[in-house]
Amino acid sequence: MTCTPFCLCLQRRGFLQTSGILLLAPTAGLAQTTSREGVNVGGNSIFTQLVSADTIEQSAAQQYAQMLQQAASKNALGGPDHPQVRRLRAIAKKIIPHALAWNPRARNWHWEVNLIGSKQINAFCMPGGKIAFYSGILEQLKLTDDEVATVMGHEIAHALREHARERMGKNAATGIGANLLSSVLGLGQLGQTVTSYGTQLLTLQFSRSDESEADLVGMELAARAGFDPRAGVSLWQKMAAANKGAPPQWLSTHPSGNTRIADIQANLPKVLPLYQRAGVEPLR
Repeated sequence: MTCTPFCLCLQRRGFLQTSGILLLAPTAGLAQTTSREGVNVGGNSIFTQLVSADTIEQSAAQQYAQMLQQAASKNALGGPDHPQVRRLRAIAKKIIPHALAWNPRARNWHWEVNLIGSKQINAFCMPGGKIAFYSGILEQLKLTDDEVATVMGHEIAHALREHARERMGKNAATGIGANLLSSVLGLGQLGQTVTSYGTQLLTLQFSRSDESEADLVGMELAARAGFDPRAGVSLWQKMAAANKGAPPQWLSTHPSGNTRIADIQANLPKVLPLYQRAGVEPLR
C-alpha cells in the first residue's frame, strides 16, 4: 500500500454524499461504549459491506506473496534468522492477541511478518494480517522496540478497521451510482461486484480520518501488549526530522506530525493504565 511516510486517519460517521445520494451511514462491527476501557473510534463503516472480505483478503495474500518473491529475487528479503526479522516477529507475537477484539476475522488470518531491504521509510499491514517493514524505517529512524510497536500497531489497525475494504467500497458505490441506496438497504449480491478493485491494494492511499483512527487503535494495541504508548510522540518527532520540507497539512492526505502528536497526547490517559497493567516482558 502506498502511504508516505509509512502507512501511518477517524472516519466521520453520519451523513455521507455519494453519487448524488445522501445516506445516513450506520456503523457495523465492533460496538464501543463509554464503559469500554481504551480509545473510542466507533463502528466500522457501512461501505465495508459493499466488498467481500474474503475477496480482498485473498487478493492481499496473492499480492503480498508476489512482493516477497520479487524481494527475494533481489536478495532483499530478510531471512528468519535476521536479527531485525526476529525482533519484528517477537513484537508482533505480543500485539496480535490483542487485535482479535477489534475484528473477529483476525482470529483466522494467516499472519505474516517480513522485512524488505529498502531505504524507504515505510511499513504496512495488508488485509488478512500481511505485515511488512522496510529496513529504512528501522535504520534511518533508529526505532526503539516501543516505537516499532507503535508503527506495527498502527498498520495492524488499518487492517482490523478494514480501511482498505472501506475505501474500495466507496469506489464501488461511486460506480454503482443510482442503485446504491437500494443496495445498501438490501445488499444482495454486491459483495461479488467489486472483485476488480483488488488490484488497488498495493497503491491504495488512506484518508486523514483513516490515519487518525489507526493512530489511536494502534496506540491501544501497543499499550495492551506492554509497549509504552508515549513512544508515539518520539516516533513523530523522528518522522518530522526525517521529512523536512514536507508539504503543509492541507496539501497532504495525512494529518501533520504536530496534529498527530497532539492527538496522541490527548488520548494517553485512556491507554496508559493498560500499559501499566500489562507489565513488561523481554522479547523472545
